[in-house]
Amino acid sequence: MPGEAELAVTAQIHLWSDYVCPFCLIADEMIERAIADRTDVEVVHHPHELRPRPTPTLRPEDPYLPDVWERAVYPMARHHEVPMRLPTVSPQPYTELAFLGAQYAAEQGRAHAYHRRVLTAFFREDLDIGDRAVLARVAEEAGLDPAAYTAALDEPVYAERHRQALAESARMNITVVPTLVIGTRRIDGVATDGVIRRALREAVAV
Repeated sequence: MPGEAELAVTAQIHLWSDYVCPFCLIADEMIERAIADRTDVEVVHHPHELRPRPTPTLRPEDPYLPDVWERAVYPMARHHEVPMRLPTVSPQPYTELAFLGAQYAAEQGRAHAYHRRVLTAFFREDLDIGDRAVLARVAEEAGLDPAAYTAALDEPVYAERHRQALAESARMNITVVPTLVIGTRRIDGVATDGVIRRALREAVAV
């Protein structure tokens, strides 16, 4: 979102997500539509790794992922007109590295653009978002300096911020992604743009 750091914010959307969760791209699109005519809403991104190391990640050639996509992901994506496809990267990448980069992106005021770009890279372009070179290119496309971004991936400060963010996720009892918190309202799962707009109005009215 251009000029993130300069917005006069009157409402916030707190979003917990993982870059390998297809429903998170749909949720992101719903948020984009809900705030398309707003310049006063800040989207605050929080990490939630569905399969942190050393938990094995999923493989698209196994039955589970194609079944879930056919039964749930593709129907929802078609309903909301969100283009996406099951990535062929196997096994699916761990997302810790991308989240370390997200901490740097947030510091640079490019959190929302970076978040969006990582999701679309994986679910629309079939890119391996666990690969440093891919992430550097994606970061550059989100408005970040690729060399500084790459260096940040090895900086302990960003690893510590990510660790603290995961601890916050645990304290919030986040078990489903996406999870949205708007004011006092918490929504587990995908919320339509209409639901998000109503929640924002309610939050401002309180």
